[in-house]
Order: sequence, then C-alpha cells, then structure tokens
Amino acid sequence: MQWEVVIGLEIHVQLSTKSKIFSGASTAYGAEPNTQACTVDLGLPGVLPVFNGEALKKSVMFGLAVGAKINERSVFDRKNYFYPDSPKAYQISQLYYPIVGEGHIDIDMEDGTQKRIGVTRAHMEEDAGKSLHESFHGQTGIDLNRAGTPLLEIVSEPDMRSAKEAVAYMRKIHSIVRYLGVSDGNMQEGSFRCDANVSLRPKGQEEFGTRAELKNINSFRFVEKAINVEIERQMDILESGGTVTQETRLYDSEKNETRSMRSKEEANDYRYFPDPDLLPIVISADEIEAIRATLPELPDDKCARYMDQLGLSEKDAKALTIDRDMAEYYETVQQAVGDAKMAANWILGDVAAHNNKNGIEFKVCPVNAEQLSGLLKRVKDNTISGKIAKEVFEAMYAGEGDADTIIDKKGLKQITDTGAIEAIIDEVIANNPGQVAEFQSGKDKLIGFFVGHVMKASKGKANPGQVNQLLQQKLKP
Repeated sequence: MQWEVVIGLEIHVQLSTKSKIFSGASTAYGAEPNTQACTVDLGLPGVLPVFNGEALKKSVMFGLAVGAKINERSVFDRKNYFYPDSPKAYQISQLYYPIVGEGHIDIDMEDGTQKRIGVTRAHMEEDAGKSLHESFHGQTGIDLNRAGTPLLEIVSEPDMRSAKEAVAYMRKIHSIVRYLGVSDGNMQEGSFRCDANVSLRPKGQEEFGTRAELKNINSFRFVEKAINVEIERQMDILESGGTVTQETRLYDSEKNETRSMRSKEEANDYRYFPDPDLLPIVISADEIEAIRATLPELPDDKCARYMDQLGLSEKDAKALTIDRDMAEYYETVQQAVGDAKMAANWILGDVAAHNNKNGIEFKVCPVNAEQLSGLLKRVKDNTISGKIAKEVFEAMYAGEGDADTIIDKKGLKQITDTGAIEAIIDEVIANNPGQVAEFQSGKDKLIGFFVGHVMKASKGKANPGQVNQLLQQKLKP
C-alpha cells in the first residue's frame, strides 16, 4: 500500500526578554541551578504574576512577520498537570484566545518550487523547569531556573509531507525569529526546540491517521532523523495489520529510535480554565501598527533585494540570507569592497567552509567582516593574486593578523613588474621547446601549461593577467 505522510510541528521559541514572563527573575543562561527562580516562579502562596509586556511585543512581531492575524484580545489559561519540574502544578498558557492567529510561510522545495505551510496559531506561555538525570544515581535533580521563562509556541497546520519539508519549515521559522531578534534561537541551550506530530494515511484518503507526537527535539538533523524513524515504525505497524496508538514518544539519538513516553492527552485532560490572577491582554490596532513599523527587513525581502539590486543569483542570495549573522557580515564586506559577487563567492566559499569545519558561527568568525574586506581590497588593487589571497586568508583565520601584516611579513606582494615577469617567461619558453612548437602549430590549450609553469616559478606572485598577455605575445610564431 502507498502511504502519505502527514506532519505538523509545534515549535517552542524562547523569547529573548531579560526577565521572565510573570516575574522579575533573570532569564540568563548558565547560572547555578535554582539561583534564578523567585517566589512567583515557585508558585509560593500569596504571590501574584505580573505580565512582561516585552513578551507581548515580540510575539506580535512574529505574527506580523508571517502575515498572521493579531488578536486584539488574548487570554491566559491554566493548564493543569503535575510534574516535578512544574512547581505550581499548572502551566500558564493560552488555549482558547491566543495572541497570534492564522498565518503562513513559504518553504523552498528540492525541485526548486515553493510550498506554502500554514501557521495555525502562536501563543505565549511559560516554560517549565528542567529534570536532570545524569548526575544523580538513582535520583532526579530539578533545576527551576528555566521555570517561568517566556515562550512562544508556534503551531503549524499538518501541511508537511516529508521529514525534509518539516526541516525546511523549521529552518525558515528559525531564520525569521532570529532576524526579528525575538529569540537567539540557540538550540544547544534549548531556546528553539520542537515537537513533531507524525501520522500516515493511505494515499487518496482525506481522513488523517492516528498521530504520535515526538517531544522536545532540539536540532534540525535530529528532527529529520526522528521523523523518518517514526514513519518507518508506523508503516511497519500498519502493514502488519496493527493500529497506531496515539501517544507521546521520545527520540533516542544514540539508538536512532523512538520510544513511548506516555499516552497522548487531550485538552480536556488538562482542565484548562482562564487564569484568575491575570487579566486579558488587550492591544489596539494602533499599537499593532506601531510594532509593525519596527520590523526589520526579513529573509525573503532581503533575498529579493540582493537579486534585484546586487545582481546575485537566486541560489547565492538565498544562501546568504538564511542566517542573519551571515547576511550582516556579507553586507559589511560588499559595501566596503564594492563588488557584490566577489564578496558572495568568498563568504559562501572559503569563509563558510572554514566556519563549518570548525563549528563556528559567523558572529564569532575569527576573520571578521572588516578583516575580510581588507583582504579582498588587496586582490582588487592587484597587491596579491586570488590564489595568494587564499594563503593569506588561512593565516588570518589562524590569528596571524590582518591581510596587510601577513602580506608584508611573508613577502607575498604580487609581481607586476613587466621586466621581472618577462624574465621568468623567457626561461620557461627556453626550457620547453617541444610545447612551444605544439602551441605554435595550433594547440591553443597549451597556454595553460605555460601559465602554470610561470606561476610556479614565481611562487604564485606573478600577476596572472599579465602572464597570460605576455605569453600570448612571446609565443606567437
């Protein structure tokens, strides 16, 4: 039987506020356990939550960026459940009246087309604490520093039909929240994670199959692997005549398998009701428009500008704009050098390759945008050749200084003196009479042989353009 995969994602984005959503406690990452949880976060008797208005602004910014309806009235609800890392025995969330309504984003498909994925809603809520198992033999430690951290949960429509589509959607959301500055999107620190709802149905059937929810996946690679493993698991069950159970499952990246965590609860299991300690959130149309005016240029708009104004290919423009830090790096370089294509080639080539190899992000690249600009200017003014520039870049990346310092220290300035180049060419011609005869008999491609020998003899310092021109003149029969 041919199966159709149906996937929906619930992405949890930690909003980059300095304090928590209902208290003044810090949201800074990395503090000692249980040093950033105040009486409100702990739910102690007699304390009342106070809403953080910055969380509202950041949530509205996201909604506007995905073309969503912003609800002028939203309400906080209590989601009741007991778990050790939730000290109040309930979570404050938004079920019935979320801040952000229906929107959409467009993702790029492998065949070059685009597909629209619906955003069902996005709602504000507080994060829970964290259970720690590794350091406690036979016990579980509870760190409540994260309790009360503001989250925006972004719920998609079940519009994705493969793990690759799910990853493309997740990457696009990640790019948008980082461009907006509403979240740092740091997946290692848990600022951006998702739950994936996966189900199968026979092709042509409209009714959805029974879904399983894969919880708390915090990398693009693991999302793809977890979904594919779950697809295989459900397919095996269905094709052997069984039925899929609706449940919540965990993905084990070491074993590359999913395993059952608990049966899947429905909304009524949580006994939602409006939080009596918090008034409804009301935002006017004028306030929404004022927030809209603060939106930065978003990835799709920036990509279109790079193509229209800078003449970049669609492939290069998309690669440069998916990451905000890379785009800012690129803009600094191309403005300083005045050569959009040259800047793109270097950043997508040597710089990105070195960063990827070393697991380094653009915002902490050892060769900053100003330093790369200095290097490319030396290529533009013929101080060094493109080949020597790669050698200089390696030294810059290793921390040996800026381009000018390295060029001077290593004596890498390009030879542009015609007399010096001619002397090298004359020697190469004299040493290769057979190739000279072949070239003069019509084998024009042999010019590369002579250029290579001259460049080798000059240790890469001869100006390639001059070398080619002088060779053509001297090799004429």
